[in-house]
Amino acid sequence: MTGLRIAFYAPLKAPTHPVPSGDRRVARLLMAALAAGGHEVRLASTLRSWDDGTRPGRPERLAALGRRCADRLLRRWRDDPPDLWFTYHLYHKAPDWIGPAVCDRLGIAYVVAEASHAPKRVTGPWAAGHAAAAAAIRRAAGVVNLASHDAEAVLPLLDDPRRLVPLRPFLDTAPFASASSERGTYRAALASSYGLPADEAWLLAVGMMREGDKRRSFEALARALARLTDLPWRLLAVGDGPARAAVAGLYDGFGDRVRFTGALAPDRLAELYAAADLMVWPAVNEAYGMALLEAQAAGLPAVAGRTGGVPDVVRDRETGVLVPVDDDAAFAAAVRSLLDDPARRCRMGDAARCTAATEHGFATAAATLDDLVRRIHAGAFP
Repeated sequence: MTGLRIAFYAPLKAPTHPVPSGDRRVARLLMAALAAGGHEVRLASTLRSWDDGTRPGRPERLAALGRRCADRLLRRWRDDPPDLWFTYHLYHKAPDWIGPAVCDRLGIAYVVAEASHAPKRVTGPWAAGHAAAAAAIRRAAGVVNLASHDAEAVLPLLDDPRRLVPLRPFLDTAPFASASSERGTYRAALASSYGLPADEAWLLAVGMMREGDKRRSFEALARALARLTDLPWRLLAVGDGPARAAVAGLYDGFGDRVRFTGALAPDRLAELYAAADLMVWPAVNEAYGMALLEAQAAGLPAVAGRTGGVPDVVRDRETGVLVPVDDDAAFAAAVRSLLDDPARRCRMGDAARCTAATEHGFATAAATLDDLVRRIHAGAFP
């Protein structure tokens, strides 16, 4: 079956961006999943439309840049246009100033994934971005919903609710499941590398170390762990970024209980997931948390904040425990309960690995996306 030529765009962060993040990871996964269906996926632009709302005139400048990018693409594609446009992660802080214009001029379908809509942003510094994002969502032939909590606000923008297509966050779970089968080997090696006692519980936190929500998550974790110093545990904190020194300072009082590993390659990170005992992440304003999904795929139960799409990844009381965000006492209590009950941790880890494989696998996502874009291109959707 002949594949489609798909123009791909990620206005928040391009898949070629040099700084790793969950957002970049998902963009790459979506491109790979579309390619797995036999489609030719072209990166249309690397223009980053993110606006922090503090610079007057920035939305207008970005809109003008978007128009110029659209004009260049139209000239480039005059004789060889794509069949379909696919935009990932669309919202008021990162609207798509390019895709709708290109699709209107070329007469091709416009598809978005992970779109969100915040009616409270209709006025204020993001008003222009809010309007552009809402118009793009209304324009879309299909909206792939990766985080279920976004659906309620997006559905009123669609003339047919069937245009909203649910798709669980996904990844290739096989490398993580494979790593979990070598837990003993990796645990011994990591105990030696980081000077960790193998007979104590290892907690794992994975996140970019930057100001804002990521730093607040590390702050919340430090406050919660301060309530657990009567228990034997060690924390491995994985990640890097401009706020690394500030994040490390939050844990000065824990002495040798905490190890900072820096950023790790995917294979090394899989080893940590397999060797650790519990993933701990407060998930302040987290979309859904790719690191949480990776941990689950490796059979690592999690304690996380109940926010955004995190419940789509961590099943409360089944594959981990979810607590209200910013409730340090509840977070600490959840961690304590699992540290005190290794058998329960083991059951949750087994359930996490099974759930990730059956509900969050790459092949299932690729098949869903392939079916969607082919039906849209054929005019048979919804």
